Amino acid sequence: MAKPASIKIRLNSTADTGFFYVTKKNARTKTDKLVMKKYDPIARKHVEFREGKIK
Repeated sequence: MAKPASIKIRLNSTADTGFFYVTKKNARTKTDKLVMKKYDPIARKHVEFREGKIK
């Protein structure tokens, strides 16, 4: 069976609000953990989100 081309990841807020986004990432690229600036509605500002595993 073939490996999937994309995997689901969880982007956790670094503002310690517990908010997260679920998105896809290309599984074939050998990159470090994904870090993006996105909007956190609980903190009501843009903060960094870091990649984590989906349980």
